[in-house]
Amino acid sequence: MARPRIAILARFAESTSATRYAAIVTARRLAEMVWAAGGEPLSMLPVSESDWADRLRGIDGVLMPGGADINPRTYGQEISSEHVYDVDDLADEADISLVKYALQTSMPFFAICRGLQITNVALGGTLVQHMEQPHQHHVAPVTIDKYLDELGLSTTSLQASCYHHQMIDQVAPGLEVIGRSTEGYVEAVKIDAPGWAFGVQWHPEDNYDTDSAQLEILARFIAEASAYAARN
Repeated sequence: MARPRIAILARFAESTSATRYAAIVTARRLAEMVWAAGGEPLSMLPVSESDWADRLRGIDGVLMPGGADINPRTYGQEISSEHVYDVDDLADEADISLVKYALQTSMPFFAICRGLQITNVALGGTLVQHMEQPHQHHVAPVTIDKYLDELGLSTTSLQASCYHHQMIDQVAPGLEVIGRSTEGYVEAVKIDAPGWAFGVQWHPEDNYDTDSAQLEILARFIAEASAYAARN
């Protein structure tokens, strides 16, 4: 059986040694995790005014990855912290348009770190621009309160590897919080959508090969993508 095709919206890089110029990138660990879970990771170029119905033909699932900071203007604020970095309005526009389109379909959807934050913003929520104690290089247990079967999880506790200094503040309508850090920060959500849709604040790609629960979630996402492909 063919691997389900997973769209990952690429991130912009000012320069890379391999390309010599500005580049679009997908984290290698992220792509390898999708592959390890049984999917075919496909990077997509962020562009303005995408026709997602056309671009997502033949795609079986959408994964919104981590990345740089979101422009606070997308949630009605101005930049108020010197720590906000690498804001790119085109990246924000592409992310928000893809989130809004994908969540109207029954296509499986999974959001990671910035991907979760932009989903919250796209649906009407806000962010904390800079946390008092950023979760950068931060690994700590997170307990998932519900939807274990839908996530394919065999345990309620995961070792969440985090790298973020922004986080969800006001939770958007349509997001149900199902996991928090020990400080009370939002770490995992179920997203109201016709298809399978979840988001996490941490980076499961960091430790998917040492913490089986991380790969369990991705394997369930890929299984849902396979089922979507079979139906369509």
